[in-house]
Amino acid sequence: MQTQTLERMESNVRTYSRSFPVVFTKAMNARLTDENGREYIDFLAGAGTLNYGHNNPHLKQALLDYLASDGIVHGLDFWTAAKRDYLETLEEVILKPRGLDYKIQLPGPTGTNAVEAAIRLARVAKGRHNIVTFTNGFHGVTMGSLATTGNRKFREATGGIPLQGAAFMPFDGYLGENTDTLDYFEKLLADKSGGLDTPAAVIIETVQGEGGINVAGLEWLKRLEKICRSNDILLIVDDIQAGCGRTGKFFSFEHAGITPDIVTNSKSLSGFGLPFAHVLMRPELDKWKPGQYNGTFRGFNLAFATAAAAMRQYWSDDTFERDVQRKGDIVADRFKKIAAWLTEHGVEATERGRGLMRGIDVGTGDIADKITGKAFENGLVIETSGQDGEVVKCLCPLTIPDEDLQQGLDILEESVKQVIA
Repeated sequence: MQTQTLERMESNVRTYSRSFPVVFTKAMNARLTDENGREYIDFLAGAGTLNYGHNNPHLKQALLDYLASDGIVHGLDFWTAAKRDYLETLEEVILKPRGLDYKIQLPGPTGTNAVEAAIRLARVAKGRHNIVTFTNGFHGVTMGSLATTGNRKFREATGGIPLQGAAFMPFDGYLGENTDTLDYFEKLLADKSGGLDTPAAVIIETVQGEGGINVAGLEWLKRLEKICRSNDILLIVDDIQAGCGRTGKFFSFEHAGITPDIVTNSKSLSGFGLPFAHVLMRPELDKWKPGQYNGTFRGFNLAFATAAAAMRQYWSDDTFERDVQRKGDIVADRFKKIAAWLTEHGVEATERGRGLMRGIDVGTGDIADKITGKAFENGLVIETSGQDGEVVKCLCPLTIPDEDLQQGLDILEESVKQVIA
């Protein structure tokens, strides 16, 4: 396998090619193929970017049809037929059935662009600078987003430039099962000497992906919303990894029955792996002046086409979300059994997650790396997350066939036993 050019020319900052050092040439749904013809089952799915699988035929056809029609590919923020179709489909298929009324900002193509726009909008709307965020949260690596990201590895990469404008609170469960961490947040808000500047907004992932598949309880989320409402604080849900069906609902906050003021989506928003992000905001929060938040790639017309096709194909009724929840139960059951086996063999392990966003905490990054490394040898692509990489994380395509799902779980279980035996 020829990797010399890749190793010589690509920056040291690369990561995934170190864990999976082969040259991939093609993919379909939940299977990747390298240039030697070996197939791998994909439990990574572009870190949650390919919820509908690789080269989804419905979305591919929509893309090919759009290109064949000479549709606008790049148009700054011009009005285009593709943009209109996307917005109308988003409103009719996603927003109206959920009783949501949002305006849409197209900030740039990535998740961190969406977060930057969301927190700046909150500051503009409220006239305050502070953003409350949570331990183990990950919101991006540009400067504003990074200020709300907890992981020291990313924060130290600024080269010593101070990160400002955010205050960290303990996430649900951070202080143990018997402590409601919102007591601390509420106490600080009420205490004029607590040192917490009144926030413009709170930003939260309902399930922390990079942080280790930490799941916020539904009642905890409802209480957080109440605290924000009673203190005139905006609630931003970062649904970049947990959204677009990953937890079994299109929006991850639907499980709790809450309504955020602002929502960020990216990753699987295009449905086809095309760079795309948007910010949803309550209409009265749209305080932007024309051009105040700018950028060359504000909305990608090819992504409009595939995103609209994905919504029509998978979200016109509840069939797809029920199937995601069914598959999530399959993964949860197997992960619990694997965790129990590990615990019986001297490795304290636990399962957690929601929908098809699942993880097994094996205690240390060393053990997790050995498991994922052995899994790759055995034909499964799966990564780790958590502050020390201690969580083996499943983000398989939501469209994965049952036989591929079971085979991937079999490979993972066997790899665990090979490492621990």
